[in-house]
Amino acid sequence: MTFSELMNNGCSFEEFIDQDKDINREKTVEIYEGIQLDENLKDRIKSIHKPFNVLVFAEIWCPDCMINVPALQKIKDINPNIHFSILPRDGNEEYLSQYKVGGKVKIPTFLILNEEFKVLGAFIETPKAVKDVVDKGNQVEIIIAKRKYRKGEYVKDTIEEILQYLENS
Repeated sequence: MTFSELMNNGCSFEEFIDQDKDINREKTVEIYEGIQLDENLKDRIKSIHKPFNVLVFAEIWCPDCMINVPALQKIKDINPNIHFSILPRDGNEEYLSQYKVGGKVKIPTFLILNEEFKVLGAFIETPKAVKDVVDKGNQVEIIIAKRKYRKGEYVKDTIEEILQYLENS
């Protein structure tokens, strides 16, 4: 299947959160509603004039998906040139083989695609800011960063990473 076909087979953010009627849905909506962006970041999102597609592999039960998929919806809310479609990881591993981390498929994985569905880059699991803290190895800093991350305090970092791919293409 092509990336274009996969985009057509995926679901919207609303359909994604409706896959759960309980705590996973609540947490995802809570993160989404808590995203506050400054005017500079909003202006950067609005300044994307070309259409882009993002193929998202995610599961509603996954804590990282509950945090990062709402970030993508917020981008789409601000700029209708950004289109995305969500597919489950299960059954789609073949499309994620080159994006494995430590030999495993991680979710969420966002494949950022141009208008012709060529891959421009990938966002995998957590923002770089969180990965950098983990890589330093200081356990206290890791615990603090992960707690903040789980509260949605790194969502802007996710948005920044996605914007870098869009702005640099």
